[in-house]
Amino acid sequence: MATRRAETMPRGKPSGPRFHAHFVKAARTASTIGGAAVLAALLSVPFWGQSRGQAVPIHFSYRPIAFVLNNCETDIRYAPETMAGGVAVFDHNNDGRLDVFFTNGAEMPPLKKTSAKYWNRLFRNNGDGTFTDVTEIAGLAGSGYDTGVAVGDYNNDGYEDLFVGGVHHSALYRNNGDGTFTDVTAQAGLDKPDAEYGPLWSVGGVWLDVDNDGNLDLFVTNYLGWDPNKEPSCLYDGKREYCHPKYYKSTPDRLYLGDGKGKFTDVSASSGIRKHPGKGMGAAMADFDGDGWMDIFVTNDKLANFLFHNLGRGRFREIALEAGVAYPGDGREVSGMGSDFRDIDNDGYPDIVFVALPDETFPLYRNTGKGYFDDASTRSQLNRLSRPMGGYSPEIYDFDNDGWKDIFVSRGHVESLNMEGRDQVNQPNTVFRNLANGTFSALTGEAGFATQPARRHRGSAVGDLDGDGRLDLVVSALAEPAEIWLNDSPGKNHWLELKLVGTTSNRDGIGAAIKVTSKHHVQYNHVTTAAGYASSSAGPVHFGLGADDMAGLIEIRWPSGAVQRLTGVKCDRVLEVREPAHPETAASAAGKASK
Repeated sequence: MATRRAETMPRGKPSGPRFHAHFVKAARTASTIGGAAVLAALLSVPFWGQSRGQAVPIHFSYRPIAFVLNNCETDIRYAPETMAGGVAVFDHNNDGRLDVFFTNGAEMPPLKKTSAKYWNRLFRNNGDGTFTDVTEIAGLAGSGYDTGVAVGDYNNDGYEDLFVGGVHHSALYRNNGDGTFTDVTAQAGLDKPDAEYGPLWSVGGVWLDVDNDGNLDLFVTNYLGWDPNKEPSCLYDGKREYCHPKYYKSTPDRLYLGDGKGKFTDVSASSGIRKHPGKGMGAAMADFDGDGWMDIFVTNDKLANFLFHNLGRGRFREIALEAGVAYPGDGREVSGMGSDFRDIDNDGYPDIVFVALPDETFPLYRNTGKGYFDDASTRSQLNRLSRPMGGYSPEIYDFDNDGWKDIFVSRGHVESLNMEGRDQVNQPNTVFRNLANGTFSALTGEAGFATQPARRHRGSAVGDLDGDGRLDLVVSALAEPAEIWLNDSPGKNHWLELKLVGTTSNRDGIGAAIKVTSKHHVQYNHVTTAAGYASSSAGPVHFGLGADDMAGLIEIRWPSGAVQRLTGVKCDRVLEVREPAHPETAASAAGKASK
């Protein structure tokens, strides 16, 4: 095998069995709003800090699940080995319970799943504290070295489909509605090679409706140009180590327009996406400027980030530099990993967080509402708190239901275990609690994450797995068992989840903007399944409401332009909301919901 000797420091510091969880059965009540089912569940279990003698505001308890991420790590240190691990949480069979999907590796370097140990895995949530492996029945084992996953109902049939991104091969799986999936990659037109760049390595994707036509489109995040026969040799103490991304070529991301019937057209060039090659690691979407069009933020590895501003009519302009999100505040190129794109300070404008390696920090960009972002990393304390940390998958969610979104980060270094003496390669996960004053506190041991060994964590997904109104976590780790973290945070804060069903808009309601007003809180979020690293979270949109037991007003702006208002909505339940058939019916829909 031809290699290129790299006499440089390897990538490191920039400066030098079945799931046996016991879920507490929650009381469930059913009611209807416009024919929609409502699920209610309440649970509160206190945990106490060992040193302070007071309740820990956010706490998780570990539960195992029978999956080990097999990245096929070799002494050659092939680049894909350290980038595996996408996770998805979604309801694959519409039984109202969130299931779990893991992507998995393959034999290196052939990139083939030569053994069942490399299979992707789908676990069905049984609703009684157990998960059942239904991979074979579902037909989701896969065939290649898979990295990322994106969940979305691309054909608007009411069943969630999967895009699985991988090394030199990606797949689109259509949900058949009977617990099985069909590989429709070729029929969909997603199997076309790139004539200029050759085989591409996808680390996942983002489902969104770029033109608001009611059909989901697909943005595919591509990492770097990689050839197993030309793997660079980067040595540390005479041993090969994973190389710096500068030794690989950049590749462009791709954008496909969907017709809602299962066909996709590559519009990467005409949209303006293709003329910006990068080394994409994470992508997230939001309407950052409130113009009704979904924009896309992409982190790049040791390159400037991208912010693709949607100009409408299928055209994008890359504006990261002028918007202030191309680089952290110090102007360095950092190892951008996963990202999330949501309003974190309750001002109505979606903000951006992404994570990187030790000494690069976890930057937070605050959306000013004026077309640009301010770097809030220092004043938020994230700069100081995250400096010794390496992160892969950040998730912006309210984990203690106090009305303020927190940040979870799956942590681990990109390096092999041979570097453990030099750097902290294995790391515990951390949640950064939003203190509601623009700052955060870091909770690791206090949050329960130290009850498991530190690992090289990768992908993560979020959702209420046990129906108690508190958001749980699923996290993967290289060559280690996956982790389920059940949220058992103390307190009796209220919550509300909204499951949107589009009629004129795409069925998932992806892109819909939501404003929830209660007695003490005004909050904003939007429907998206894209967050973190190579992962996808497709549960209902979650709002913590603190002491408030009712949302006085819920306002939904659908991608179609329809605006829907619901008043006097009781909390502590999952509420399904159907888009009104015509914008003018929104008021009557609101009246019906408020009864």
